Amino acid sequence: MGARHQADDSLFAAESATNGLMTAPQASSDASTKPTPEPPRRTSWRDSLAVYLQPRVLIVLLLGFSSGLPLALSGSTLQVWMKESGVDLGTIGLLALIGTPYTLKFLWAPLVDALHVPLFTQMFGRRRGWLLFSQLLLIAAILVLAMADPARSPWFAAFAALLVATMSSTQDIVVDAFRVESLPESEQAAGMASYVAAYRVGMLVSTAGALFIVSGFEASGLARPTAWMWGYVVMAAMILIGIVTALAATEPAQSRDAEAATHTQNAAQRVFHAALGAFSEFLTRKDAFVALAFVVLFKFTDAFSGTMTAPFVIDIGFSKVDYAAIVKGVGLAATLIGGFAGGFVARRYPLATSLWIGGVLQALANLSFSWLAHVGVNQWALALAITAENFTSAIGTVIFVAYLSALCRNPLHTATQYALLTALAAVGRTYLSSGAGYVAQYVGWSAFFVICVLVAVPSLLLLAWLQKRGHFDELGPIRV
Repeated sequence: MGARHQADDSLFAAESATNGLMTAPQASSDASTKPTPEPPRRTSWRDSLAVYLQPRVLIVLLLGFSSGLPLALSGSTLQVWMKESGVDLGTIGLLALIGTPYTLKFLWAPLVDALHVPLFTQMFGRRRGWLLFSQLLLIAAILVLAMADPARSPWFAAFAALLVATMSSTQDIVVDAFRVESLPESEQAAGMASYVAAYRVGMLVSTAGALFIVSGFEASGLARPTAWMWGYVVMAAMILIGIVTALAATEPAQSRDAEAATHTQNAAQRVFHAALGAFSEFLTRKDAFVALAFVVLFKFTDAFSGTMTAPFVIDIGFSKVDYAAIVKGVGLAATLIGGFAGGFVARRYPLATSLWIGGVLQALANLSFSWLAHVGVNQWALALAITAENFTSAIGTVIFVAYLSALCRNPLHTATQYALLTALAAVGRTYLSSGAGYVAQYVGWSAFFVICVLVAVPSLLLLAWLQKRGHFDELGPIRV
């Protein structure tokens, strides 16, 4: 996957906290039953910073690192490995399908809620038991991938990467639940901000860090396949940070209370009623299917180009070190700055206007890669193209998160609806972009990124239709 889109689906909820994003308005019935809150007490800078040092927040921070680390191991880092192993671009493009578990994780999330893991649940509790279990399976999956040889058996490597993605997405389910249940309201924002920052660091370690490690092994005299194997073994060892964190944590009180309150209920019935309510409430809205199509397509321009970012950079002559330092290092900085810029745009303009700004900018940024294809190997040109790509993509993502939050306006179904919407948002990245490699192979790099601009047109047409139909007016005011 590319530098800018691989974390979108896993970080939608968390990014909204760090960028001061809008959340769906509270239901009127909810407000009528709650007493009027007292005005918030003014806090000093010391108090504001001290919350980040709370043990619960630090636990969430370390779990964020554990969640962010494996994402690229089945995405962009694997693409670089396959490109160096001589795998053709068409096959590399199909690797986008490996992200399927991140798209479909809402299907087995209720199982994580309802079922017990033998021994683990009894010894560590409902959330921590699942957390440790998923992390152990994740280590095993990464080691299987480390033993693969993409040059001889690319499809076995792809299968091993699919196992990594499945275990990683399962860990994400548990970490999300643990974060929400373990932090009091006063620490939720700090916890989610810490989670996002650590998630990005974890991604940086498994991209730039992994490539530096592999290059170091090669420089020490190891053959390239062996260097890649040991690079992935080191990445598997780093999951131990998450395991130690889970062992040091305590089971959330909310999880214990929920377990006690629902131990007599049928898990299948609870899952059915929650899913049915979420679907029926959303689909009865005006232009619901058009809105769902817009959710699928808005980030498609990012997904289509981002799937081929790593192969493009390597194919035109840049080294792994260039990719690690510029695409991942400079790209991370541009993404963080773009996130703040997106938050400013979302606060400054109405939601529909903000979506227009984000949608057009993230599409036009693809032209920087067409320009880079003509320039060739030039580190400054690569840095400029990557900065434009990641900066505009972050703006689009932040504003898109605001829109998804506005759609989830029923407090009874917020979690289920949000999981389904983020799953739909990942369809473009996972399925629609799977043929990007064949397009790039047929038309060449320069024309490919022009096509990436054009694939944004359907989402902008849907945006115009929704705006004309009053869709954004019906969402009501959104709290910033």
